[in-house]
Amino acid sequence: MAAQHAGRTFRIIGPGRAGGALQQALASSSGWHARAPLGRGAALTDAARDVDLLVIATPDQAIAAVAAAVTPVDSTVIAHLSGSHGLDVLAPHVRRAALHPLMTLPDAVLGARRLTGAWFAVAGDPLAREVVAALGGHAFVVADDERAVYHAAACVASNHVVALLAQVERLAAIAGVPFRAFLDLVVASVENCADIGPARALTGPAARGDVSTIERHVAAIGARERPAYEAMVEEIRRLVS
Repeated sequence: MAAQHAGRTFRIIGPGRAGGALQQALASSSGWHARAPLGRGAALTDAARDVDLLVIATPDQAIAAVAAAVTPVDSTVIAHLSGSHGLDVLAPHVRRAALHPLMTLPDAVLGARRLTGAWFAVAGDPLAREVVAALGGHAFVVADDERAVYHAAACVASNHVVALLAQVERLAAIAGVPFRAFLDLVVASVENCADIGPARALTGPAARGDVSTIERHVAAIGARERPAYEAMVEEIRRLVS
């Protein structure tokens, strides 16, 4: 592996949570060497010079403008970390890649640890797969016209789950039960999904068709909590139908 990546160099534009995590993780891997990252306000014209890989880790809405500000270098791969964008936002560069970590990166330090062994949605230049291999990760290809759907799934898997857990925390507080008491249940449910799939993992009153219990829940939880609860009951009914 070290011989394969010997002499590889990279630079990050936008060393925030995702960019900072990749900076630390890839610089710690075998054979990859980091150049100084470029932050807000930095001159970008020559950012692609003297590196094998230039990663644009800015917010999605800024990727195209940042890519356009960098003078193309034929030998340099320009990549972004966006889950929803395709390769078109990296014009006018010839060698383009997408490298989206399917992982939550709350800060650069914790994110760097989580990138080791993570799954990545890749597209474009094969150098993206070399990055994944250097991190001990797993790569899968998502075509440009499917990336928005893929990213929606990623948001459901992470952001929506967090929002549901926040509802658990609120309801638990009303009942006087510690939030942490529910986390083993959450972990077991996720493990069941991994082992036997969501449909077979499903339990509870909606899965059993226990309408009276659901009605007691709705009456007890308060008006602000009802829309999310009722929406998920409908999703459960969809799953078991």
